[in-house]
Amino acid sequence: MNAEERKQADDDDRAILFDLLLTRAFQKRKVMLSSGKESDFYIDCKKALTSDGLISIGSLFCYEIHRRFGRNIDGVGGLTMGADPLAVATCMTAWRCGFTQWNPFYIRKEPKKHGTEAWLEGPTFSEGARVVIVEDVITTGASTLKAIQRTRAHWLNPIFVLALVDRQEEHGRQNIENEGIPVHVLFTRADFPV
Repeated sequence: MNAEERKQADDDDRAILFDLLLTRAFQKRKVMLSSGKESDFYIDCKKALTSDGLISIGSLFCYEIHRRFGRNIDGVGGLTMGADPLAVATCMTAWRCGFTQWNPFYIRKEPKKHGTEAWLEGPTFSEGARVVIVEDVITTGASTLKAIQRTRAHWLNPIFVLALVDRQEEHGRQNIENEGIPVHVLFTRADFPV
């Protein structure tokens, strides 16, 4: 695919995904955030995870990771459950593009109560494996920071964060970047009619 075709494909995927987010996930209403503060809009990205939405996410995330790091990553994942479908969609797209070493992983909110008692599930990664953390919505950045902490505790190297939406509240993106990890988002609060 040449550069012009790639740009057109990205534009098409962004348009599909944004339409799904706007019509299915976005609500202009008062909502209490996990931080205890009130916001004037709510966005439930899981409502946009239709088949075409997941295909668009997989394509956009895969291309963004590849553009920045080439094939030089090992895994894509984040805190369950918001990150799970995003990681799978990205890795499935990557596999179809020949990036067969990209594997999804899942970070539990609590460690497994039996067996390995692990926080992290999925394939076994070697120590220092380069991973990308994915997120549906960034508000305070707390769930992303937990994902970063837990991947590091499993001897993985989180190198990048990709998110669908940055609410641009509570300094979430800044909180993540303070950990020395760059963040890229597809959409921000400014893209929605709030």
